[in-house]
Amino acid sequence: MTEHRKIIIIGSGPAGLTAALYSSRANIDTLVLEGQQPGGQLTITTDVENYPGYPNGIMGPAMMEEFKSQAKKFGTETRFETVDKVDFSNKPFKIKSDKKEYTADSVIISTGATAKTLGIESENTYWGSGISACATCDGFFFKGEKNLVVIGGGDTAMEEALFLTKFGDRVTLLNRSSNFKASNIMLQRAREHDRIDIIENVTIDEFLGSEQNGIKKLTGVRTKNTQNGELKEIECGGAFIAIGHKPNTEIFNGIIDMNETGYIHTVGKSTYTNIEGVFACGDAMDWVYRQAVTAAGTGCAAAIDAERWLAEN
Repeated sequence: MTEHRKIIIIGSGPAGLTAALYSSRANIDTLVLEGQQPGGQLTITTDVENYPGYPNGIMGPAMMEEFKSQAKKFGTETRFETVDKVDFSNKPFKIKSDKKEYTADSVIISTGATAKTLGIESENTYWGSGISACATCDGFFFKGEKNLVVIGGGDTAMEEALFLTKFGDRVTLLNRSSNFKASNIMLQRAREHDRIDIIENVTIDEFLGSEQNGIKKLTGVRTKNTQNGELKEIECGGAFIAIGHKPNTEIFNGIIDMNETGYIHTVGKSTYTNIEGVFACGDAMDWVYRQAVTAAGTGCAAAIDAERWLAEN
C-alpha cells in the first residue's frame, strides 16, 4: 500500500535532519528517507571542530546521531530507504523507494553531493587519515606540516592551495596536464605565491603512508608523469583532492531545474524549486560553501518555506 505523509525529506545530512527538526517541531507529519549514506558526508568525517556549539569538537558520525535524535524528539520518523524514482507531475507527489511507495503533500530534497575521488585503492586506505576533500573543513588539522599536496587544476584547487598556506610550510599543487581549468586570476595567484609549488603533467600513482598501533597516517604521494611515465615520491603530511563534487540529483533529471553540473536551482534567496511544493537545501543546491553549518541553515529555510507553503495551499 502507498503511504501518505505531509512532508517527505529525501536525504539525511545536516540539511535534511535540520529540516526535519523544524518541520516536526511545527507539528507537521514528517518522514525522512535516509538514503544510502545516513548522515551524509559527515559520517566519513573524523573530527568536526568548526560547527558552533562544540568547543571541544565532535566526531562526524556522533554529531549526525545527535541531529537525528533531536529531530526524532519532536516526532520525525526516519527510514533507511533509498529513493529511486519520483513523480512531481501531480499532487500529491509520488515517491518510490527501494522498499515502498509514498505520496506527500510537500517534498524537501536534501540529497547532498559527493566529492569526486581518484578511485585508487590507497586513497580509501588513507581517507580521513591524511586525505581530505575539503581544506576549509580540515586544513586546521594540518597546521605545521612541512608540505601539503593539492590535486586538481580548477578554481577549487587554487582556492584550496591558497587557503592551505595558512597551515602548511609549503603547498604542492599537482595537475594532470599543462592546461588548467582555473580562471586566469586564480591560477596567477597560485603561481605567484611564494609557498606554492605547481607541478604539471602528473597523476597520483599511489598514496603512501605508515601504520602504528592501528593508526594510519599519510606520509607522501607517488606521482606518475603523464608524458614519460616517470615515478617520483613527494613527502607530505596531507593531501587534498580538489577535482570537484557531484551533486546527488540524478533522479531529478528532467523534473527539477538544475545547472549544467547538476546542482538544483532555487528561486532567489528561497529554497523553492521550479515545482510548487518541492524545496531543495544543502549541498544538492549549494556549490559555493558546502559546509555543515550552511547546509543546516538551508535545511531550516526549506522547512519554513514548506510549512508556509502548506499553510497557504
